[in-house]
Amino acid sequence: MTLAPMTAARRAALADTILASAGDAILYCDRDGLIRFWNPGAERIFGFSAEEALGRSLDMIIPEAQRARHWHGFQRVMASGHTHYAEGDLLAVPALRQDGRRISVEFTIMPMRGPDGRMDGMAAVMRDVTERFEALRDARRRLKEAQNADEQP
Repeated sequence: MTLAPMTAARRAALADTILASAGDAILYCDRDGLIRFWNPGAERIFGFSAEEALGRSLDMIIPEAQRARHWHGFQRVMASGHTHYAEGDLLAVPALRQDGRRISVEFTIMPMRGPDGRMDGMAAVMRDVTERFEALRDARRRLKEAQNADEQP
């Protein structure tokens, strides 16, 4: 049996459903790094409502110590249209919640181009992996302590 391809209207409805109901944070920022799309998953993960996030800089979720590196890479991608991350690469970084708490997120980025082919901005899908990161860090700490205890005379 051959299935007909999705119509443009059906694809748009699917995209709207995914953007509105995904548990992951989905956001889009323009070429200046200002947030232009912020889904309910982003509200849940970062604690900012869409109204609070839209039009603001990504700095609101980037810890200060990582900002210079982030903006250097972001500006390079906006200027060149190329990223050194392969399509679908999973990146991991610290992030900030509205309450100031640091969390760990994994994400993929999708460079977005305008009709003229120039870089228009960047979309990202982000997942909070703080619990897994902390459990792994604790397991490594316990392993190191056990190894150190075994080395004691």
